[in-house]
Amino acid sequence: MLLTEFDDNRQAIINPEDLNEPLEGFPKIAVSCFSRSTFQRMLEMFPHELIYETSMANVAIPIYKLVIDEQELALFNAPVGASACVAILEDIFALGTDKLVLFGTCGVLDEDIKETSIIIPSHALRDEGTSFHYVEASDEIAVNVGVLDRFRSYLNERQISHKEGKVWTTDGIYRETSAKLKARKEAGAICVDMECSAVAALAKFRGVDICHFFYAADHLSEGNWDARNLMNHMDLDEKDKVALLALEFACDWSKPSKFYFSNFLFVITLNNCYNTF
Repeated sequence: MLLTEFDDNRQAIINPEDLNEPLEGFPKIAVSCFSRSTFQRMLEMFPHELIYETSMANVAIPIYKLVIDEQELALFNAPVGASACVAILEDIFALGTDKLVLFGTCGVLDEDIKETSIIIPSHALRDEGTSFHYVEASDEIAVNVGVLDRFRSYLNERQISHKEGKVWTTDGIYRETSAKLKARKEAGAICVDMECSAVAALAKFRGVDICHFFYAADHLSEGNWDARNLMNHMDLDEKDKVALLALEFACDWSKPSKFYFSNFLFVITLNNCYNTF
């Protein structure tokens, strides 16, 4: 198959730095999510300023700077899908970011995983095409390399309940058949998404740090699909707390020692939210 023809030549015909020069003062750590509504609410939570705009063929991707307790963060809305997401992340790292916290929803393959529960992927099953252009062909790839222990400890210290396991990353949301679902569950997958394995491959190829996590949304089984909270706005408070968790961890991750927000009671709020999962 063509996807097995990996070429590790670091110099491609078109490279991220050909289109994006490093931007002076660009934040070293960035936070991104896939939901438009979550992204807009994150902007509304904090003072922000537009610092750059990258783009794809049919959509502009504005990048904002947030300053939270003197810590600068870049914030942008990542496009959905492995290829589009990785292309924009290439731009972000070319501009000067060193670390990225990326989060979004996932479909769960175990109905016991409740809505908005935190899920940390440790490995991803590579059922998409983009990752094969960054890393040699294989069935799965390690995720959150270099940050998994820190993020897990971060959640444990705050008594934030979470689930850890494999994610099935697929390009074909309308081709998640019962046979494929059964096979992916037998391979150890507890959830499904559209970007994770490709993002992990990018991190490995470029040598960058990415903390990628999910919060549970719809439930897939071999018999039916339950949208649950995927397309409703009934639990915005819970989703916003996930967004605050991402921002708080980004600030913590940027410091060599423990760092807590002085202006917001995030730890108390998050504990109250998540220790029921």
